[in-house]
Parts: sequence; structure tokens; C-alpha cells
Amino acid sequence: MASIERPWHQATVIQHSQRLLRSFQHWLDRPLLAVEDLSISTDQAIANALFHAPFVLVSHGTEADPILNYGNRQALTLWEMDWVQFTQTPSRLTAEPIEQEERDRLLAQAQAKGYSSNYKGIRISSTGRRFSIQDVVIWDVLDEQNQRCGQAAMFERWEGVGER
Repeated sequence: MASIERPWHQATVIQHSQRLLRSFQHWLDRPLLAVEDLSISTDQAIANALFHAPFVLVSHGTEADPILNYGNRQALTLWEMDWVQFTQTPSRLTAEPIEQEERDRLLAQAQAKGYSSNYKGIRISSTGRRFSIQDVVIWDVLDEQNQRCGQAAMFERWEGVGER
């Protein structure tokens, strides 16, 4: 149970955290998280810092209907889910149906060049609470062989826009 309460302790999450950081640096030529500023630099400490970062960070895999496979603490709070629920959710369900076409277009654009930035849109939490997201960066997540293994998104600005 501790690994669900503290997902950054799981080996797969530690590995995925490294992929998120490395891929962001690869595509955007800047760090997602200033790892060199951490007083401890173990992979688990870095995964912990990423999970507790002040920005929202989410990712999904490459399934036909991609499933979320990572959400940091800010993401879990914003979408009002725990780790288990979040990582079993199809990525498309984070947006209302009317927003899904624009979301799909943006994901395709990011896949075509590796990343996309300055996106904004409306998302919906698990309880139906709507919120706007701004200045979103989306990028392809690469594995250790530089093969695409998913997509991630990060943003620091969001605000509530009311109930569904």
C-alpha cells in the first residue's frame, strides 16, 4: 500500500520520471526540473521532487485509447483522483467531449514535431468540476532507446471555471 500512497517509490515510476525529464530536455532543450539544485540526487529523490513539483505533470502511454500512466500530486489534486484511479483513466476522459477534437489535434501536432507549446483549453475533473489550463507544453516521451513510448503535458497555470 505504501507504494500507492508514495508512487515515487515504485521502480516503474522512478524510471518513468527519468524518461519524462530526459524527453523534455531532448525536445525543448531546457530542464523540466532543475535536478542540479536538489541537495540529494538519487533517482528516487528526483522522482519525489517531480511528484511534488509546483506544476501539473501528466502522461499517457501509446495504447489505441491511451491510458494515463503518470500524474504528479498537483495533477491528482486537480483531477480529484488518487493514483490508482488516475492511472486507470483513458487520457481522453480528462477533457469534455466538445474539447476532445482540439485535444486530439494538439496531440497529433506534438507527435509530428516532438512537442507543442502554448496550448490552452478546458478540462474536467472526476467530479465534473471544469477548469481552464493555460501555457501547456506537450511532448513525446522517449524510452531509453529513444523510441516514442507516450506523451506528457506540463502546465503551471489553471483556474476553475465552474461545474459541468
